[in-house]
Amino acid sequence: MKIRDILAEGKPTLSFEVFPPKTQDAFASVERAAEEIAKLDPAFMSVTYGAGGGTSDYTVKIASELQKTCGVTPLAHLTCVSSTREKVHRVLEELKAHKIENILALRGDIPQDGNTPKVYHYASELIREIREAGDFCIGAACYPEGHVESANKTVDMDYLKEKVEAGCDFVTTQMFFDNSILYSYLYRIREKGITVPVIAGIMPITNVKQVKRSIQMSGCYMPARFMSLVDKFGDDPAAMKQAGIAYATDQIIDLIANGIRGIHVYTMNKPDVAAKIRENLSDIIK
Repeated sequence: MKIRDILAEGKPTLSFEVFPPKTQDAFASVERAAEEIAKLDPAFMSVTYGAGGGTSDYTVKIASELQKTCGVTPLAHLTCVSSTREKVHRVLEELKAHKIENILALRGDIPQDGNTPKVYHYASELIREIREAGDFCIGAACYPEGHVESANKTVDMDYLKEKVEAGCDFVTTQMFFDNSILYSYLYRIREKGITVPVIAGIMPITNVKQVKRSIQMSGCYMPARFMSLVDKFGDDPAAMKQAGIAYATDQIIDLIANGIRGIHVYTMNKPDVAAKIRENLSDIIK
């Protein structure tokens, strides 16, 4: 099923993200985790993509298994900055062959050495090619706090508008920890005429290392209310995990209460975390 049709139903949705292994040795454990998360009856599940080597091949394999074996609608990530046009179209043909209809089109991270094929520079270029290649439902990423490489938020929203005009059907946000940032962002993009559905991306922080990593990767703002949890419970892994899940749950409930319908949880391949959030929302998202 196409995700744009799921979102068009107008009901609150809960979806989850998993990421493929980097090596064949780890494939079985990741596959088990994905299957456990699939049992939670998500609206869909996204599978991330690595530009080089086995990871990119595993994306299609896991997405296909989710659809065939688990009966869950998959959303396959596809990045382009480190790929040739031939590689991108080979993946598109594989997705068609496995009847995977949904793609999250991303530029991807530029390698540290800066060495890329220089075929693609922006996600909007990839979106246009996917739109021309077949009847896919296309998602894109958006950044409520601005992409770390953008000059400012206005420029970043201009890039988002280019993605929408190129043909994306919905957007999913990068993680954020202060809902007021998302509400302000939604107001600003609607003013720019961007009206596609926006799915809120939520990252449950369950250990102290994730805090530092999240700030380094995305530059996201950590509100005082959240940092107080880290200060209080950071040295107690079990308590920090419980507090992080509670904080993410509270974020989600507030979002739904304020009219946000799509919630996408970055699970970090942790079925127990996904299951606890699903349990906490059992009567809120049915």
